[in-house]
Amino acid sequence: MTTPKFRTLKFTDGATQFRLRLTTSLLSHRPLLLTNIRSDDLDAPGLHEHEASFLRLIDRMTNGTKIEINATGTQLRFKPGVLLGGSVEHDCPIGEDARSVSWYLEDNAVGSEPLELTLNGITDGTSDVDPSADYLSASFLPLYIKFGLGSNDDLPPPSIRVARRGAAPLGQGKVHFYCPIVKELNPIDLVEFGKVKRVRGNAISCRIPPSSAARVAHSAKGVMHRLLPDVWIHTDVHSSSGKRQKGVGGIVGGGCGPSPGLSVILTATTTEGICLSAECSMSHNVDSNRHGVQKQQQQIERKKIELPEDLGKRSATMLLHEIFCGGCVDTNAQTFALLMMCLTPEDVSRIRLGPLSSYSVVSLRLFKEAFGVEFKLRVDEETKSGDDSDEDDEDSMRSRTVLCSCLGVGYRNMARAST
Repeated sequence: MTTPKFRTLKFTDGATQFRLRLTTSLLSHRPLLLTNIRSDDLDAPGLHEHEASFLRLIDRMTNGTKIEINATGTQLRFKPGVLLGGSVEHDCPIGEDARSVSWYLEDNAVGSEPLELTLNGITDGTSDVDPSADYLSASFLPLYIKFGLGSNDDLPPPSIRVARRGAAPLGQGKVHFYCPIVKELNPIDLVEFGKVKRVRGNAISCRIPPSSAARVAHSAKGVMHRLLPDVWIHTDVHSSSGKRQKGVGGIVGGGCGPSPGLSVILTATTTEGICLSAECSMSHNVDSNRHGVQKQQQQIERKKIELPEDLGKRSATMLLHEIFCGGCVDTNAQTFALLMMCLTPEDVSRIRLGPLSSYSVVSLRLFKEAFGVEFKLRVDEETKSGDDSDEDDEDSMRSRTVLCSCLGVGYRNMARAST
């Protein structure tokens, strides 16, 4: 079944999947209408600050985009334009309810020119709601390359570089993102997981003693060394001033924002080139003014703070859980991989995923409505335990993977000049 072109995508459930729906509208060239955006919220109805900021970023990255918002902000009408690329710098909102700069990067698309995007804002400390730039670099960039982005030898591969750290909620960090142009994507066949051969990680600290990052790394390595010897976790220490300070693991960090932060990211690489990542961070407990971040009005609440050792163990446990799921991408990257599969040429793409998250399930419905792409989902019975007679409680909990396959829509970057 072919979806009629230019038919408006209408959703009445407000800001659900706000960013993904806008990205899908851009890629499918179909107008978008969102209604009932927090219409029941009497205190803060309509679009939030980070959502309005994302709309401003899209407006700067495209040509011909039309955005209409009603007086209360509870209805959005979006008519997509053409993605241009080029050099863009954007200031992301900061504050208690602000999102990380990675929230603006997750579903970025390609344009007619190489995209050089600089985002200023929060870079760390929001792993419970948003992945960090380090996570995108470890988990999403390998997927970019597998889909053919950066396969041209004339252009450098896609990259994400953190120029300055900025922990939540006050941010003041800076991230550089580069994405080359591509005419069309490559179909993928990611079904072989392989065996885990190494684990790499990075413990990041801002405005806290350097020993905290070392304690996180030591605790995480203590868990991973029980399973394999090739484990290496660097410590990336950033002082409050602009001076550069050498970390315990050899990484040299510069200055950072005014907020303290501690986080860790771990990445496991298999023999088949699969990269699985997990990250966690110390929750920030600075209560800032809602209408403006003013340093003199900040109040530090004494809460139960997680020890660095517990943070390291939690990150290692999260990585082991991703490996246990058996997918060729980690849970947070499922939706991105499925979106890219929709855009591949009219050929079959396959990928092995762990248990589908609820967000991925809702995204499959969105892709079917926007692109007309239906995925074939099949539970791989080979990942079940082999001997049912000897099956115990541990074997019965063994994760089963899902094989996802689809036929791409043959998306081509028509904005790119023909050669």
